[in-house]
Amino acid sequence: MKKSVYEYVVTDSKVERSFVEKLDVSDEVVVYSKLPRGFFIPTPVGDYNPDWAIAFRDDDTKIKHVYFVAETKGSLSTLQLKGVENAKIECARKFFAALSARTNQNVTYDVVSDYSELMQLVMG
Repeated sequence: MKKSVYEYVVTDSKVERSFVEKLDVSDEVVVYSKLPRGFFIPTPVGDYNPDWAIAFRDDDTKIKHVYFVAETKGSLSTLQLKGVENAKIECARKFFAALSARTNQNVTYDVVSDYSELMQLVMG
């Protein structure tokens, strides 16, 4: 792993493995990390652990922004996500929006199904 903060990245699925492989060779990515289980956001329905933190570069090779990715799943259909999981994701959206507003930093949070969807949102 060239751009990970860790030497090895443990993934939970083939979708995550593919995601990591693309992050590691992306010219836009400065550094990324699969967030440890100890990193969580408290929500009214239980603690929520986002999957990733990723720093992207801008045209001047400076860090553009940090982008938190909640889940890297093959399908994002709301019918396939459990109600509690949806509630945690909505709480995380509000948490990161408030964090960005409070700190005046561009910390973005979203849910994507793969690397190409992430890049569409980032380059959007």
